Amino acid sequence: MLDTLLPLNAPNTFAGNPIDRGERFRNDPDKIAEFMESPAAQFVVFHRLKPFLTSGDIAHVQWLSRAAVKDQISLGATWVFLGLLNDAPHFAVDISRLRDPENNGPLAGLGVFLDMRASAGQLDPQEAGILAQGKALIDWHNRHQFCAVCGHETEMQQAGAARHCTNERCKAQHFPRTDPVAIMLAIHEDKCLLGRQSMFPPKMFSALAGFLEPGETFEDCVRREVWEEAGIEVGEVRYHSNQPWPFPASLMIGCHAEALTTEIDTSSDELEEAQWFDKDFVKAALSGKRSDELWMPPPFAIAHQLIRSWALS
Repeated sequence: MLDTLLPLNAPNTFAGNPIDRGERFRNDPDKIAEFMESPAAQFVVFHRLKPFLTSGDIAHVQWLSRAAVKDQISLGATWVFLGLLNDAPHFAVDISRLRDPENNGPLAGLGVFLDMRASAGQLDPQEAGILAQGKALIDWHNRHQFCAVCGHETEMQQAGAARHCTNERCKAQHFPRTDPVAIMLAIHEDKCLLGRQSMFPPKMFSALAGFLEPGETFEDCVRREVWEEAGIEVGEVRYHSNQPWPFPASLMIGCHAEALTTEIDTSSDELEEAQWFDKDFVKAALSGKRSDELWMPPPFAIAHQLIRSWALS
């Protein structure tokens, strides 16, 4: 029922990362080495971008000691310094080269590797942001082994916060990037606009969304995307909240948008279908009473929170 849902001011999943990212230590290799050897050091491991977690209704990170990961680090596994939490250094390590790590070696019997998108609703809220940070950084390092300027090999710098080109004639520096995405709920009087893509499960509708383009504000992006996807003109845009989305590394900028027109046009083929839904119908769908007619995005998605905050306002 509605009263069992998260409070309206609940942070979005993957937001609220409690880590002190320790920027002041990144250029001090001796300090980072000291952190890695510290008895207090904690390591989260990823296998093919799946984090190692305890299983249960709430999935927690199975933090490991240096002893459990030292062999992989010595063999060249990608690792990144995440920062400090309760004065303890925290790291993420990619152990993708291992076969069946859950059942062999030092990890056997300690936990399971879970897909983050599939298990997002189970993640401990405090740890979800840390996992988003670790997954996005490891994925970025894996994708940027070569320089985008000259094509030469790159190597990690700043304890995982950068890479630099090893070509002496180039020496370009590369830093992790986050791709901004505007996600919006267009509203007209007591109705909201929801769309569906062909890949969605039957009856699932969601807020519209799209990547920001060069030289564009997120308000401009909202107006452009709603027009391109549904043929609806938008006026005022109001910021709601944002959500790190580590698939692979986006920032979802959530907005409510006032629609100036109501006639839907999906001829651009970006959406399979779009509809206006009235508030009472959406409330019923959020409570599960309309699941055979309308299926909402899950609560861990910012789209759900955009829809819910409007419906309950």
